[in-house]
Amino acid sequence: MAVASEKTRSAYAPAGLKPMITQTIATEHFNKRQGAAPVLLRTVDLSMRFGGLTALDRVSIDVHQGVIHSVIGPNGAGKTTLFNCVMQGHRISSGDIQLAGERLIGLTPDKVAAAGIARTYQNIRLFTGITAIENLLVGMHRHLKSRWWEAVLASSRCRHDEEKAHAEAREILKFVGLAGRGDTLARHLSYGDQRRLEIGRALCTRPKLLMLDEPTAGMNPREITEMMIFIRRVREAFGLTIVLIEHQMRLVMEVSDKVTVLDHGVKIAEGDPAYVKSNSAVIEAYLGHAAQRQEHPA
Repeated sequence: MAVASEKTRSAYAPAGLKPMITQTIATEHFNKRQGAAPVLLRTVDLSMRFGGLTALDRVSIDVHQGVIHSVIGPNGAGKTTLFNCVMQGHRISSGDIQLAGERLIGLTPDKVAAAGIARTYQNIRLFTGITAIENLLVGMHRHLKSRWWEAVLASSRCRHDEEKAHAEAREILKFVGLAGRGDTLARHLSYGDQRRLEIGRALCTRPKLLMLDEPTAGMNPREITEMMIFIRRVREAFGLTIVLIEHQMRLVMEVSDKVTVLDHGVKIAEGDPAYVKSNSAVIEAYLGHAAQRQEHPA
């Protein structure tokens, strides 16, 4: 298993956040030695029903540590429902969800976040009325050590906490390409900048697993390419495992180590991008019969 050197990882990582850095798995070696990486996130026969509608039907997925694992499928396939179940936003109908072997079932979303999972949303959910750096500081609050009464008294430990948090937030701003714009209201940032800021806020929670829900939604081709590069940098810099929901197939095929395909709540295929791209069930379900005819004309 190839591991990024400390020198390489430090070059990517914000200096104030070096303790967050862990080992990473080189993309080109993952498919050859998949078994060498431990499973970080596991769903076992996960089902989610809303009345008579089955959104997820016995979905089992293993997400290995250090990889970029994409979940794709047509609209209504159950992708975002899967994310919501992992974060315990929905009370699942049956099955199990584990993070590093520990069950997540029954936890509240804040406890899931404390366990090491952060997510972003298809629709950006920044606090638009506060500044960019204040949005990042929101993500850091659970790591602050001082008590509420120390804030009231402006204790030395509280001041130290705040100084350290601001320093780390400035490093994250630099990492996401917003250096010097910390005092800008989030609503005044461009769409692409808001997307990266939201990912930056997720990074501030110091997750083990980062779940990105359509991070390129609404972006033009240039912005999609920039986001593709940025996602790779996030994985390499922070040693994270990333689960990605995405409709942009170019991005999925370029950045993913493994791809899971859902259709009407059922897992219909899983494997490396090359396998998934050529899988007939995926072509039929995700791209449609017309795409299959173009690929194999009579």
